Amino acid sequence: MVVITPILIILNVIIYFLTQDPVSHVKYGLNFYFFQGAWWQPVTSMFMHASLTHLAMNMVVLFQFGYLLEKELNAHLKYLLIYLGGGVVTSLLTIYFMAYFGLDHNVVGASGAISVLFGWFAKKDPHLRKGLIVAILIISFVPLLMGIPVAWYGHLIGFGLGYLLGFVL
Repeated sequence: MVVITPILIILNVIIYFLTQDPVSHVKYGLNFYFFQGAWWQPVTSMFMHASLTHLAMNMVVLFQFGYLLEKELNAHLKYLLIYLGGGVVTSLLTIYFMAYFGLDHNVVGASGAISVLFGWFAKKDPHLRKGLIVAILIISFVPLLMGIPVAWYGHLIGFGLGYLLGFVL
């Protein structure tokens, strides 16, 4: 029985419509205000999206992979911890990556947490591994070639973290 994935999707949709203003994006997105005390950003940024298209793409992928992982684990709390915990750690690693390389912008979206799911599946299923690696590279770099800003490093960090979690757990 899948319980968590639809709730995550509904939360993302609701939060998208509640935070479509520049002040919310700066306050709740992942940016350098984190280092000035905005400790909530690694969590809140995972539920925000830059556009309706961004939201739709992430929710379709979350539905596909979240549904499969939640069903496979048959442990809703474990799945929720992988998604949220993995997403938060991905956000933290992302903001420190940005700080190290002097990247100063706002990061929003569920992509980091979803990339954790990709990494988990890549470790657990060798038949899916190559396809998932190609998929993560495509969603990370093709938008950049089209002039669409994407936090590619967040995707790669999440994927690597998910792979590691798949190995450890």
